[in-house]
Amino acid sequence: MTMSHPLDRTTWNALTGRLKAYALGDDHAVRLDPDLGVFLAARDDSAESRACLNALAARYPGSGLVELEGSAMENVLPDQPVVSRSPCVQMTCSALTTSGAPEVAFGALGPDDAAEMLALATLTKPGPFRSRTQELGGFVGVKRDGKLIAMAGNRLRVEGFTELSGVCVHPDFRGQGLAGALSRVVVARILETGEQAFLHAYAGHEATIRLYRSLGFDVRTRVTYTVLAG
Repeated sequence: MTMSHPLDRTTWNALTGRLKAYALGDDHAVRLDPDLGVFLAARDDSAESRACLNALAARYPGSGLVELEGSAMENVLPDQPVVSRSPCVQMTCSALTTSGAPEVAFGALGPDDAAEMLALATLTKPGPFRSRTQELGGFVGVKRDGKLIAMAGNRLRVEGFTELSGVCVHPDFRGQGLAGALSRVVVARILETGEQAFLHAYAGHEATIRLYRSLGFDVRTRVTYTVLAG
């Protein structure tokens, strides 16, 4: 199956391309290493691809699929029970808006911060985040009194695009502009490489979508995020 745009099938294109080193599976279906994330995708809707998709989903419970809304692949699902199906928007950014966000003191996050990053993501639920997600790179964070209170980083990469992800702020420190400030840092670094930034947000989260529009993101299309039983 051929799509005209690399973001039409972000998981498949990332795990058979720039993130191939982190992929499990074969030419018919792929799954992101479960220590890094949940994403799963089939090459197409053939019987071979469906069989491989099913095998990977059974081997690694709790997988998630992101497919273009209204596409043939949207309903190519394994046999595992579906926990939820959520409409999301896919947004892209080719230029940041003029900064109106507060400047914050931030630092790079790495392996030594992995436990704190997972704890913050578990508390705030910005989206799928696992023990080694930080290895996907580009994470920056804000600490207060030595404790991590906010972060943002990268996740999937396809040709010409890198994903902004893992944006979260501890509930005690919300309303200070930290999510926007850190997002701006991560996106600026993506744009400096000559790529564009992209992200996914739940279609019903209007405040989140407004935040990203204020940074320079626009809605490109809609996707469906399907979560399987863990």
